Amino acid sequence: MNPPARTALFAVAAWLCNCASGAPETPLNHQPSANRLLLGFGADATAAQRALEAKFDQQLQRANMRDWMKRMTSHAHHLGSPYGKEVAEFIATQFRTWGYDTEIEQFDVLFPTPSDRLLEMTAPSHFEARLAELPLPQDATSGLTDEQLPTYNAFSIDGDVAAELVYVNQGVPKDYELLERRGIDVSGKIVIARYGGSWRGIKPKVAAEHGAVGCLIYSDPRDDGYFEGDVYPQGSYRNENGAQRGSVVDMPLYPGDPLTPGVPAGKNAKRLAIKDAPSLTKIPVLPISYADALPLLKALTNGPVAPEGWRGALPITYHLGPGPAKVHLKLQFDWKLRPAYDVIAKLAGAEQAEQWVIRGNHHDAWVFGAEDPISGTVTLMEEARVLSELKKQGWRPKRTIVFTVWDGEEPGLIGSTEWVEAHAESLREHAVAYINTDNNGRGYLRVSGSHTLEKFVSDISKDVFDPEKKISVEARLRSDRIVYGSPDERREARDRADLRIGALGSGSDYTPFLQHLGVASLDIRYSGESDGGSYHSIYDSFDYYTRFGDPNFDYGIALAQTAGRAVLRLADAQTLPFEFTDFADTIASYLKEVKKLADDMREETRETNRQINDHDFDAVSDPAQILLPPKKHDPVPFLNFAPLDNALAILQESARAYEIALGKARATNVSWPAQAVQDLNAILMKTELAMTLDRGLPRREWYKHQIYAPGFYTGYGVKTLPAVREAIEQRRWPEADQEIVLTGRTLEQVAEEINRAATMVTTTSGQ
Repeated sequence: MNPPARTALFAVAAWLCNCASGAPETPLNHQPSANRLLLGFGADATAAQRALEAKFDQQLQRANMRDWMKRMTSHAHHLGSPYGKEVAEFIATQFRTWGYDTEIEQFDVLFPTPSDRLLEMTAPSHFEARLAELPLPQDATSGLTDEQLPTYNAFSIDGDVAAELVYVNQGVPKDYELLERRGIDVSGKIVIARYGGSWRGIKPKVAAEHGAVGCLIYSDPRDDGYFEGDVYPQGSYRNENGAQRGSVVDMPLYPGDPLTPGVPAGKNAKRLAIKDAPSLTKIPVLPISYADALPLLKALTNGPVAPEGWRGALPITYHLGPGPAKVHLKLQFDWKLRPAYDVIAKLAGAEQAEQWVIRGNHHDAWVFGAEDPISGTVTLMEEARVLSELKKQGWRPKRTIVFTVWDGEEPGLIGSTEWVEAHAESLREHAVAYINTDNNGRGYLRVSGSHTLEKFVSDISKDVFDPEKKISVEARLRSDRIVYGSPDERREARDRADLRIGALGSGSDYTPFLQHLGVASLDIRYSGESDGGSYHSIYDSFDYYTRFGDPNFDYGIALAQTAGRAVLRLADAQTLPFEFTDFADTIASYLKEVKKLADDMREETRETNRQINDHDFDAVSDPAQILLPPKKHDPVPFLNFAPLDNALAILQESARAYEIALGKARATNVSWPAQAVQDLNAILMKTELAMTLDRGLPRREWYKHQIYAPGFYTGYGVKTLPAVREAIEQRRWPEADQEIVLTGRTLEQVAEEINRAATMVTTTSGQ
């Protein structure tokens, strides 16, 4: 039985079971596929689209993904490496063979690699860190040591520092508040932080703000090692010598080439001096394995025992310090410009070629990169190959499809950011949406992105079936949220027609599209059952992935079916499938969160200040230990959220009006002139752009989007309604009042675009 037939059979069976069990009337999201119109398609077009997608599914071949992965991961292929260029050329050759108009676009970008690395403990005894991952006989490529990048953090500054060591847990701002209460000052010290709690680049950033002179980051086995499960090669978790490479450039300030913020890094670009680049770290920073971290932490016997939540799984008592452990950290880099090779492949649209559906992932890796990124790259390539086969069989997309495979993602989203900056004007005019993958594995569907595409994604998830459970990936994800989710998630999974998708912070190539240009974006992958510790190590290899990642590439097929449907439906929809009631509902939840944030801070500040005034902290402190009371803060004022409340009401009404107008237009079944459809789609494309402001966010103007942004102190983690939320978190009350007004105006801009679309639908359909 072919996959589409099996899909329909399971959907109908589920629907019949609901009826037989006396369940209430079947909600839209559980309707069998054959009975459900696709968003943006009429009845006849839905039938044709489903037939096309069935042909797409039938031609996907997991053997291609396996073969391409084995080839591309056979050597290290980081930015600027010889094999990195070869990988880009191999991908481009495949696209040309498949009939795509293909080019490799080059940028010249800063990418320093180490020329000197030294970490030694000088007191109370001597120890020199190995700073190397060991080859394994079970991992064929791990022994290719000559071509591997060493373990390091890209965009750490040079440094030669020696100082006492202080353990700072995850090294996020709240950790330093507790250290201060313990009377521990990191000024002039070297800090050691464990991974987790934030993106890695936040750790040296916050350490420098508190006066530290160096930063070490290690992977604790409690989070990423033997505490979680058997370590590689016996199991999938990080072994004692594994270390996590990664960039520490200040991406919450701006991503891309650090020397050319906001402009493309061409050969003749005007570049900042390295000393003037604001996104470089202020102190030297180095990642280490837990084998190298153990002697340092074991020697850190001064200071209080770390709080329970700070303790890892190493066989020691975790102390905060400082000392008696003293360490010497020396780092030097070559600070060279290197070429980044972006592969751009286009399949021209037959009717609305000026509208572009963009599908992307990156090809560069820290070392071999089987999971990150090649598991996502080979899926993208197989999607592209099958689309070329469909074209040979007579299909042509209505809109132009652009496949993009970026270089330099790992050091800081460099290839995608430079390309977006180079083509910003065209992209604002022509880009419909950007669909990203990064890595893939066994497990559950994971989607984050623009909430104007939430209903669209939910619709797709009903038509893709989980290869392990033989139910739709939508049904499996609902069950996951019912069993493991919070009470609110459980309720929504049972009652809400559409599954919520996450919001996008940063950490992959959607960032320049969404948060700089205002192009609607999605990030799609499968994960949850292939967790492990290969991330950014030499062990992220073909051998590792085919044992522990997705051995049969079953979820490679599932991802290709999911992302492939997104591309096909966006490319061929009669009216673009943007929907705004889910978006308005999501904005309402964000507004509720920021109001609660302010209220909780107000109550917490009031109570803490009272406890300080009443000497309650002094009364309960242990005289044998230092525990100072927290700092007093000025009272939290009552903010005027009326501009946001009013804007939300306008947005909700506009979203309902568009939904009603579109429903009536479909019911009348009136044929629209081609120009009217094109004009409506042109409006819908600009709704995400309306969520941006040219002036950007406070103190980081590169980020234009007013709904989603990476957090200033989270990095990858998203901040929604970021200007308002972070003003509250940072206690900038006049700024909070100002940003409430500006964010409200932004929502009104969006509502105006939605109203334009609703008016066009109403007028054209003769309502």
